[in-house]
Amino acid sequence: MGLDPGLRRLALGTLLAAYPGPVPPDWAVDLLADGLAGHTLFGTNVHDPAQVAASTAALRAGRPDALIAIDEEGGDVTRLAHATGSPYPGNAALGAIGDVALTRRVYQSIGAELAALGITVNLAPTVDVNTADDNPVIGTRSFGADPVRVAAHSAAAVTGLQAAGVAACAKHFPGHGATVTDSHHELPTVDAPLSLLRQRDLPPFAAVVAAGARAVMTAHIRVPALTGADPATFSRAVLVDLLRTEYGFTGTVITDALEMKGAAVAAGGVGPAAVRALSAGADLLCIGARVDAELVERVAAEIVDALGDGRLARARVEEAAGRAADLAAWTRAASGSPGTEDADLGYAAARRAVRVDGLLTDLDQALVVQLHTESTIAEGRVPWGLGPHLAGVPEIRVIATETDPATLRGLAGDRPIVLVGRHLHRLPGGPELIADLAAQHAVTVVEMGWPAQWRPAGVRAFVTTYGASHANGRAAAEALGLAG
Repeated sequence: MGLDPGLRRLALGTLLAAYPGPVPPDWAVDLLADGLAGHTLFGTNVHDPAQVAASTAALRAGRPDALIAIDEEGGDVTRLAHATGSPYPGNAALGAIGDVALTRRVYQSIGAELAALGITVNLAPTVDVNTADDNPVIGTRSFGADPVRVAAHSAAAVTGLQAAGVAACAKHFPGHGATVTDSHHELPTVDAPLSLLRQRDLPPFAAVVAAGARAVMTAHIRVPALTGADPATFSRAVLVDLLRTEYGFTGTVITDALEMKGAAVAAGGVGPAAVRALSAGADLLCIGARVDAELVERVAAEIVDALGDGRLARARVEEAAGRAADLAAWTRAASGSPGTEDADLGYAAARRAVRVDGLLTDLDQALVVQLHTESTIAEGRVPWGLGPHLAGVPEIRVIATETDPATLRGLAGDRPIVLVGRHLHRLPGGPELIADLAAQHAVTVVEMGWPAQWRPAGVRAFVTTYGASHANGRAAAEALGLAG
């Protein structure tokens, strides 16, 4: 027997799916007509602005109020500019600048670009307080390590996005900034008392709720003081008692991707994860990036089965679907909001973020060496570095653990070396390579990752960009005097 049509439609109303390629397949549009809440766009769905606008129009042919979401954080996480790097510097840079009005303007510009393309929900900003230098998944996506500063910029980002008519989704509740593992790969643990969470991790979420954020995203992290052995996505104590009752959030709770191992493994699959998230108080379930019609139907069937066997109350699923529908109604009402994209704003902001410790002189003939760094799943393979911005200056790209310092010295000859990297303090072989080179050569280091306290001895200068976007790379090349 097939699913009851009414229950299937109810279940679909809680799901945020995805599809492969630049053109929405028929099933993706048909599911919207059947009640699917919406789709998330990823880099594989984006070729150019005209194509994205055509895609969102095609999706709305399925249902005019379909939610169309994207992770467009600026900085290191971009989908629209995945082929080139973002023209905006990202949260760490904005936090370092400390100009809350600028943060609002940057996010309003991002929102204006999204709105022009028919995208209605931005799965941003990241409002985690990055208190762990070795955090492998947040880092420069955070406004900083100070809860007060992060809270102020988070509220400004939400206000800017929503002024452009795009719903903001602040993430990752109750705070992913103290983790040293990536929830895409495993279930991280933040073993801290609730008193510390209230002081360190939670203030930005209180700020975005006060600023009127339309959505908040859950974190696939274990917080024993709140969640026991489960991730926060499956915790009613987190999603209802803390977020809704204590902080007064009335918007839509969106899960992080349920295909991530921090959720799927904990629940025994995407379908069971969907049921557990709904039961805990989540409203809109982000399935993930690798989605097809069969997976959507399987998740919907699991929800319907849970309604039948008592794992889910119908009233809870109706509440969730209602909140997803409310979000869609807000985006339709806000679609006429004014917004202006400022193409130069991000580059100007990135210049303000650059910090230089030391002297930047006689670099016009330098050898630029980019140290390879693996990207996170959140970032994807987005170009970064100084290469696109250099004017006639040679650049090579190497893997630190496979590179002989003597070889680099031989290539440089009498010229200084500019070493460019991300998260150099924890890059395998990176600190050793820099120390060896600096002991016998003029070396300038450009750090385009999280600005840890580590500083290599003996270098001529240390440049911090607070991110690796296209705008950050341009700003660094200009500061070094190497830009075309």
